[in-house]
Amino acid sequence: MVQSKASITAIGSFVPEKRLTNDDLEKMVETNDEWITSRTGIKERRITAEDEFTSTICVKAAEELQQVSGKALDDVDLIIVCTLTPDHKTPSVASLVQASLGISGAGAFDLNAACAGFSYGLHMADGMVSSGLHRKVLVIGAETLSKITDYTDRATCILFGDGAGAALVEADESNPSFLAALTDSDGKKGEYLYCTDLSNQIGGHEVDPDGYVVQNGREVYKWAVKTVPQGIDKLLNDAGAAIEDIDWFAPHSANMRMIESICERTGIPVEKTLTSLEYYGNTSSATIPLSLREAQKDGRLKNGDLVLIYGFGGGLAQSALLVRWHAE
Repeated sequence: MVQSKASITAIGSFVPEKRLTNDDLEKMVETNDEWITSRTGIKERRITAEDEFTSTICVKAAEELQQVSGKALDDVDLIIVCTLTPDHKTPSVASLVQASLGISGAGAFDLNAACAGFSYGLHMADGMVSSGLHRKVLVIGAETLSKITDYTDRATCILFGDGAGAALVEADESNPSFLAALTDSDGKKGEYLYCTDLSNQIGGHEVDPDGYVVQNGREVYKWAVKTVPQGIDKLLNDAGAAIEDIDWFAPHSANMRMIESICERTGIPVEKTLTSLEYYGNTSSATIPLSLREAQKDGRLKNGDLVLIYGFGGGLAQSALLVRWHAE
């Protein structure tokens, strides 16, 4: 990895007001709180209103970042929004965020790596800043998955929620955050987690064209619990670090049973994991920034902590970062 010259300097988040609890879902599909909690660890999730979209909650997460950190956003020179649920095919969510925040002279684009999106976005921001192309990048991971969830399918509707998290990545040669990175994808398994658009085929296989999220949970689980521990081992080896050096593990909050299995296979104590799924559900690219912001708010995540960030999911893509936390 090229020597980083960038630091994560601030973070903020936002979730919609409406709650969808396990008891609520019991009235919609054949399920119950005990079944959902025991298999996923999720108790409730947040749902956007009809007139709330991904750009809406992105702006609110950025505004919260500005409020809690005191950082100005008017001099941001690049906006990256990580999402699989854009308001439109074009204009990008990032362009809508740029307009809403009144930022002039900033590039703006969307990045879709699904559940690995936010870590990919941070990785790209680090590269942009470290190369000298940009000085201050706003990275937002946000989803309105409720708008593409089939609430008659109990395999998926119990999982997904809406939310957004924003981070600021700024030039800092003397105190960089980014220590090591890993990116990978296994596109041959893309049909295990998808949401169709223009094509109804993935890898030559016909898939359901109704536009809802479809997941083969068993296959995604098998892939994650095998692949993520291997990725963690490689990332730490590249950084010359050990499991014991990690203060916090911030994985994609897909499923608590999956996270526990990954922890068991790697030796990372479950007590060192940062998750957001219990009260927000699986928010895809938003799970990691929501986890980081919650841990910052309650005082667990502190300046100087070593954090292992690991996004994995649709693609099947993965992206991991070892970062020194500098966002106070």
